[in-house]
Amino acid sequence: MMKTVSYRLLAEIERLSPSSQKDWFRGYLQEILESDRPYYVKTDYIALSFIELEHRINYLGQEIKSLTALRKKLQQARALGLEIAARILDDYGIEKMEGTVISSLTITPESTKAKEILHIKDPDKVMALGYVKFSVDEAAVKKALRHEEMRKELAPYIEVERTEEHHPPKLRINKKRIHEATVVEPDDILDAA
Repeated sequence: MMKTVSYRLLAEIERLSPSSQKDWFRGYLQEILESDRPYYVKTDYIALSFIELEHRINYLGQEIKSLTALRKKLQQARALGLEIAARILDDYGIEKMEGTVISSLTITPESTKAKEILHIKDPDKVMALGYVKFSVDEAAVKKALRHEEMRKELAPYIEVERTEEHHPPKLRINKKRIHEATVVEPDDILDAA
């Protein structure tokens, strides 16, 4: 955890925003400069307030990176866990399990999704045919490929690559519409079973 120092000036800086009353901050800064304290104390106070703010910003940046990495890891773990759970239920021949708190567990079927990747071999020729933005308008080309005559017109200048995305079966949790305040502890459920 980050050790922080709280200066009143730091708090005043943190309150600043484009819509805030900047006059209040100006006034406080003027009070500091006009005080009877030695100039080096004033210098340190002002500088340390901004340095502490910089430390907080850097700390938050590091925390955001850590949390982003953790979020990605947890999303991957959840996806893998749902796939494994679906396979286990399938191994036992279970298609659906009903619960009392959760409506049911079901298995989404395995699927494959085809995807087209467009490669423009001759961008100048494709743009000369009218498929232009500031570069080749790929959305318009993809739309044109649905029509046979336009496909023939574009064929010498483009190449379409087909790929497939494989989606393994996953466990789907079908939640009941329960009040958010209802909290069920996992141990309570397992002890009751």
